[in-house]
Amino acid sequence: MPSFQAPPGTFDVLPPASARYERLIGIFDRLAGAAGYGLVVSPMYEDVAVFRRVGESTDIVRKEMYEFTDRGGRHLALRPEGTASVVRAFVQHAPPTPFKAFYVAPHFRQERQQAGRYRQHHQLGAEALGSDDPDLDVEVVALAWRVFETVGLSRVRLRLTSLGDAACRPGYRDELLAHLEARRSELCDEHAGRLEENPMRVLDCKREECRAVSAGAPRMIDRLCAACRGHFARVEQGLGALGVPHDVDPTLVRGLDYYTRTTFEFEAGALEASQNGAGGGGRYDGLVEALGGPPTPGIGFGLGVERILLAADAEGVFPMPDTLLDAFVIDTTGGEAARDITEELRRAGLRADRAFDARSFRAQMKVALRSGATLAVVCEHQGLTIRTLREKGEAEDVDRDEVVERVKKRLG
Repeated sequence: MPSFQAPPGTFDVLPPASARYERLIGIFDRLAGAAGYGLVVSPMYEDVAVFRRVGESTDIVRKEMYEFTDRGGRHLALRPEGTASVVRAFVQHAPPTPFKAFYVAPHFRQERQQAGRYRQHHQLGAEALGSDDPDLDVEVVALAWRVFETVGLSRVRLRLTSLGDAACRPGYRDELLAHLEARRSELCDEHAGRLEENPMRVLDCKREECRAVSAGAPRMIDRLCAACRGHFARVEQGLGALGVPHDVDPTLVRGLDYYTRTTFEFEAGALEASQNGAGGGGRYDGLVEALGGPPTPGIGFGLGVERILLAADAEGVFPMPDTLLDAFVIDTTGGEAARDITEELRRAGLRADRAFDARSFRAQMKVALRSGATLAVVCEHQGLTIRTLREKGEAEDVDRDEVVERVKKRLG
């Protein structure tokens, strides 16, 4: 047993398994970039108040944050979610709007470890600030959907609802609170004890007692004002036009307090219910103001990398890449040829590697086979040959100055 291991709730990702992370991130980078979103890199820790202002009544903020005080006496927290950090950066730097950003980052929550739920996990996220146009909601939801679609997942369900705005939600909140107050004794201890903080949290509770009370509760989607109804209708129409299937689910309540109007969640049907949340997001039109900025609408999402890969495994899609290298150079002439040819292949845009330590031909061939390379470039005193590694094929003699060209041709 090694002296040191990864902390509980964390994990190492090594090659070749990490190749799927690379592919997934590459897909997201391409899709987000094509839609005009630029990469944002923000600190993995913030002033704890950044996160407390966006979810004081939520378990993520109340129970799961990693908080610490640094040597300067600053009270900080590791990032439990991505939106607050991007919005804080938006307020600090005041970029022109519309501001469209994406990120790929680790997030930290001190929760009970189980399959698909880790204390450090990774998210793909996108945020768009500066417009309350419902067509922007459609763009953001469709961008997230295309990630699942491109990976090859076919059993993903998009749940969609509207949580209203400052015009209609206060009245709904009072109506819901009255309904829950009348049956407070039937709620779980946690929600019965702090019902007034955010009565909508009860709708998100998975305990049977709260689910029974929630079953007859009024629904926000039935109490929307005219403006919110029109906004939601446009979102639904837009998703239909873009071919993004969805189910309107009036029971949907996300795990953070800042959501308004359009709210959505993706469920991976190939996974068990306790771990099938693959991501979600929504509109947060008051969040910029909460963090000290001017009134600025916004919408975004976060997708769990590990959950997506688990769902892909369950559906049998998005496998490990067949090859990690295009060519492996084997050199029994002293190593200089391998050094130079490998560099030439890399400069030509090919993935190439070689063996070291003056190993025998047989030992180098074993390394080449383990590498997953498609071709071997063999350098011997009698000349150069190109061989297919993974399947039988004729060896091809080549001149030194045509190695790169012939490798490219063999690869197609």
